[in-house]
Amino acid sequence: MDWLMDIFGSVAGTALDVLPIAVLLMGFQIILIGGLPPAWRKLIVGFVLVVLGLGLFMTGLEQALFPLGRLMAAQLTDPQFLGITGIDDAVVQWDAYYWVYIFAFMIGFSTTIAEPALLAVAIKANEESGGAIGVWGLRIAVAIGAATGVALGCYRIVTGTPLHYYIMAGYFVVVIQTALSPRMIVPLAYDSGGVTTSTVTVPIITALGLGLAEAIPGRSPLLDGFGLVAFTCLFPIISVLAYAQFSALATGLGNRRAGQWSK
Repeated sequence: MDWLMDIFGSVAGTALDVLPIAVLLMGFQIILIGGLPPAWRKLIVGFVLVVLGLGLFMTGLEQALFPLGRLMAAQLTDPQFLGITGIDDAVVQWDAYYWVYIFAFMIGFSTTIAEPALLAVAIKANEESGGAIGVWGLRIAVAIGAATGVALGCYRIVTGTPLHYYIMAGYFVVVIQTALSPRMIVPLAYDSGGVTTSTVTVPIITALGLGLAEAIPGRSPLLDGFGLVAFTCLFPIISVLAYAQFSALATGLGNRRAGQWSK
């Protein structure tokens, strides 16, 4: 019965969150446009499904994803698993946590590939570019960037180094890449950083960061546990811009070779 009450409470809370959106949309439709929208019954059913889906999703986060992230972080940082003796050694030997970095990279890659928002953006980019931007090419480029960001963010938690150094350096690279990249890809690259932080990726990497900060001696979940989302937003921009730059370079080399052969 407890889990049923949790689900009911989550759905009720979600309904209260979605209610202002529904009232705003219906108010504009009735007052400004006039009359009920076409197929208003389907819209009501859709809102009900959204509320149920979000409520169940939030319950799943609390019951499964957040505990799983903390559990994995605790297991991967266990001194016996790492072969570390003593708390002082655990703080100094950042390289002993290499399994954490590998797991962070893999979980960042897999969750990004599974992100429905990224799939939608990749399909639209493929359609608008006439096939010049591949769906899988964009998804893999974004996933590699997100995975790198999550792994580097975990390294930052382990070492306890300031977050702003990484963010400043990363955006410095982005500014340089923006000036050197094809103009067509720049807006898409910046949007790619946002679509990674959606329903699948954020809960898992947030749980991983908090669990890692709780497990590492001398780290604060509040000060060190957050920040992985910032890494996950930043590094896909770098990877997508790099993907475009390498593609342009490869195309240029191909055209040069074709011109030489024609001569």
